[in-house]
Amino acid sequence: MKRLLISTLLVLSAATAQSTAAQSGIIPAPPQVAAEAYLLVDADTGAVLVEHDADMPRPPASLVKMMTAYVLASEIESGRVNADDLVAVSRNAWSQNPVFAGSSLMWIEPGKEVTIRELEYGIIISSGNDATVAVAEHLAGSEAAFAEMMNSHAQALGMSSSHFANSHGLPADGQVVTARDLATLGAAMINNFPEHYALYKEREFTYNNIRQYNRNSLLGEDPSVDGIKTGYTSESGYGLVASAERNGMRLISVVLGTRSATARKNESRGLLNYGFRFYETANLFEPEQVLAEPRLWKGVQDSIAVGVLEAAKATLPRGQREQLQTDIELQPTVVAPISRGDALGTVHLTLKGETVFETPLVALEPVDQAGFFARIWDSIMMWISKLFSV
Repeated sequence: MKRLLISTLLVLSAATAQSTAAQSGIIPAPPQVAAEAYLLVDADTGAVLVEHDADMPRPPASLVKMMTAYVLASEIESGRVNADDLVAVSRNAWSQNPVFAGSSLMWIEPGKEVTIRELEYGIIISSGNDATVAVAEHLAGSEAAFAEMMNSHAQALGMSSSHFANSHGLPADGQVVTARDLATLGAAMINNFPEHYALYKEREFTYNNIRQYNRNSLLGEDPSVDGIKTGYTSESGYGLVASAERNGMRLISVVLGTRSATARKNESRGLLNYGFRFYETANLFEPEQVLAEPRLWKGVQDSIAVGVLEAAKATLPRGQREQLQTDIELQPTVVAPISRGDALGTVHLTLKGETVFETPLVALEPVDQAGFFARIWDSIMMWISKLFSV
């Protein structure tokens, strides 16, 4: 719960930092984006830098495969399947299935061996609809059962406005995603399964003597871009979820409903460049960093180390890190026994008078009660100190 609280505060405070900076004229207005919905977020803090209709449900096209690949990565990492496992290709998953006519394929076929790892490449790089069905049937027995797995993962990740009905993204009743949920999914893949996310930067994949190239053309034009996924149907328009890392800052952009593959690439590039140019991810505190050592009463020691257990970051207007002001508020009286992780205060960071970061200060060590006579003495001293503080 403490970790969740800290993460929530980070997101809220970083968004405040953006608003404050924009109002003070530090950061220019974001670029105009020719897309029906779009979003730019800091992958480490969750700070939203730019957004438009980010919660509008839309048909996802092949962006569904991000969730298919996420579920597959989860199953591999849990040990329920192995990357070298052989998968039987059904007629449903056969590349010649009429349902797949005119769509992207890996070109698998019944009777030809294919491994889980090859199918993972086929989903991520070749965007093969046939590969997704083979994986869905292998993991869950049917596409319908696999869609339930997808929706369970979506719920666990907080993707509250998205719903999955198949593994590949071809039009299906009720199947929708939002730009915000796709950014959440992209960040989850990056942070939870980094080895699997690394496949998204691969430029090509050959299977069945057919070489196919990654449709994310930003990979070949910007060395900082290392993912994620493209999508297109006539219903959804052209979409792209992209991620890039520069100088320790990772951003995720989502553009949905553009008019061409070139447009989705250019609009994504514009969002990423804007974010990197005007913002930075600031490292505020290191894990176990001591921020105060208040007086401790009735304990086996006279003071206690107070700080943050985990690293803390926030998204700030670029160049404003040194302008942050730190304010620490501690409980007026700290009395033993104390357990590690007990909240004993709050640290506030402000920029130009506005709060940009706030998190609880916790005990970094446990401290037991002192003996009987030491506690009696401290009780007397506490009473005296209160008299003089009135």
